[in-house]
Amino acid sequence: MKGEQNSGSFKELNPQGLVPVLSIDGVVLSQSLAIIEYLDEMHPNPPLLPDCPRGRAHVRALALAIACETHPTSNLKVLQRVENIAGAEARATWNRENISAGLEAFEELLNHPNFLGRFCYGSTPGVADCVLIPQLYNATRWGVGYTHLSRITAVSKATTDLAAFQEASPEVNR
Repeated sequence: MKGEQNSGSFKELNPQGLVPVLSIDGVVLSQSLAIIEYLDEMHPNPPLLPDCPRGRAHVRALALAIACETHPTSNLKVLQRVENIAGAEARATWNRENISAGLEAFEELLNHPNFLGRFCYGSTPGVADCVLIPQLYNATRWGVGYTHLSRITAVSKATTDLAAFQEASPEVNR
């Protein structure tokens, strides 16, 4: 939020100038889902992906719905470009509409009858939860309500008391 990803030293780590970046054991990894899956493979307990292939495919589809469809329209570079072309009000409207549409679609994906649970998939948090919760922070930041989305609201509440989600909160890391 401070724009530190635009510094020369950060761009040495990630030439895209995007966050997140994980530097571990001399290897620099970028892109949220790649980092999440790497961490899951290196520290498999508790697993972030289900055991069954259908469950894994569903969880990946959920995560990709946020990471590839909703989040990119809220990317700082995109929002700055929208503002440069159409102004600050258009930027805010554009962002709110896209976040809202993305969350509405995600709610429908969460309602798949074969994959219901306390979290995005089942009774433990996983990859999809790790991608959804930051997007909910973004929604709140931009004034996009989502309490009418019952599954998303339930997942959000389920993560609230978990230390991992508390420690990853932007408020904690400012």
